[in-house]
Amino acid sequence: MSDPRYRKVPSARLSRLASFGQLAGGIAGGVLAEGARKLASGERPRLSDLLLTPANATRVTEQLSKLRGAAMKLGQMISMDAGDVLPPELTDILARLRDAAHYMPPAQLNKVLIAEWGPDWRRRFKHFEARPIAAASIGQVHRATLPDGTLLAIKVQYPGVAESIDADVDNVASLLRISNLLPSTLDIAPLLTEAKRQLHEEADYVREAEQMLRYRQLLSGEEAFLIPAPYPEYSGKRILAMDFVPGQSIETLQSESQEVRDRTMGGLLDLVLRELFEFGFMQTDPNFANYRWQPESGRIVLLDFGAARAVPKKTVASYRRLMLAGLAQDHDALREALIEIGFVSPVTLQRHRPALDGMIDILMVHLGRPGLFDFADRSFVDRVRGHAETIIADKAAWHVPPADTLFVQRKVSGTALLAIRMQARLPLLEMVAAKVGAGG
Repeated sequence: MSDPRYRKVPSARLSRLASFGQLAGGIAGGVLAEGARKLASGERPRLSDLLLTPANATRVTEQLSKLRGAAMKLGQMISMDAGDVLPPELTDILARLRDAAHYMPPAQLNKVLIAEWGPDWRRRFKHFEARPIAAASIGQVHRATLPDGTLLAIKVQYPGVAESIDADVDNVASLLRISNLLPSTLDIAPLLTEAKRQLHEEADYVREAEQMLRYRQLLSGEEAFLIPAPYPEYSGKRILAMDFVPGQSIETLQSESQEVRDRTMGGLLDLVLRELFEFGFMQTDPNFANYRWQPESGRIVLLDFGAARAVPKKTVASYRRLMLAGLAQDHDALREALIEIGFVSPVTLQRHRPALDGMIDILMVHLGRPGLFDFADRSFVDRVRGHAETIIADKAAWHVPPADTLFVQRKVSGTALLAIRMQARLPLLEMVAAKVGAGG
């Protein structure tokens, strides 16, 4: 097999554990080498600087893309959520995880399909393309043609991925603890439990087909979006068959006119606001690969509903108060809303109120400007980072927001990240005001 993207998925627990051991060893070796280099040049290295190097990020990216499954998914989450916190070179390397998955070799793929469809599975199709058209963290997608000519996209789950979720999450957590990047006082157990639960849901393709149908109903009759229809007779817990809906990568929008970029991103941002304040139900994975764009029709194809979940009413209410405080330019109400929703802990406020207030002031001025909001204007980032570094340096003040808040914010931040990439200009204040008032 000459194509380097074909690589067998390690499905046995021991082989996956060995991969984590290899990763930890590689990182440790990189830390020692980088530490020795810094000492030789007269610098006094910090552990965090030694860990967060491009070389180590490359090691993590390569190993997680081989493992796939929950390990790769968690790496993708970090790459989406890093935003303006990590150095750009590290963010770029981690971003490779969004499309760096290897393919299953044909022999392994055939084994999976026989297990799901039986040994004569090929008779069900006029043609089945062995080379996948997409590969992600939990499965890869193939194009197939039914005897009547209908085109399908068939998502096939990697073997052993569902069974390895709990161990993979625990292993990633162990790597974080060993690295000393997280303070021992930080309780991430509730977040890990919730991450495992969501990843198990994402690995259940029967559930995903149900969520796909739910979104088709929610967005029925709307011109802006296209959602494939599942084919239950070809689907199961580990295989999901659906209409093949053509489309280009959403990132090809970058070469389009400002008007087209604004209209498309306006549709996606409006959808996020509707999910939160109208539907109370959200597809919480903003991976760019989950959006396709049709230049001929201008429509957005929505894919991958494994991470779709209900948003608790309490979380919706907290976001409404947060956004209303921002719209009113009410500094005190915004600070209280940040604590209520869980972005800020009372301990952080007590220890770093001046830094927190400084960040709020900068963001309010930037977000509160009248007219079109320019997502490409990042002039405020360095000033916000200056205040944030004070808090980040104090590990005793670190705090993990509630899982429900994190999953919603992941979608909000990921959509904003795409809008930044597209250099969109949108009437943000008006869009938010129109939605937070609904149902309030």
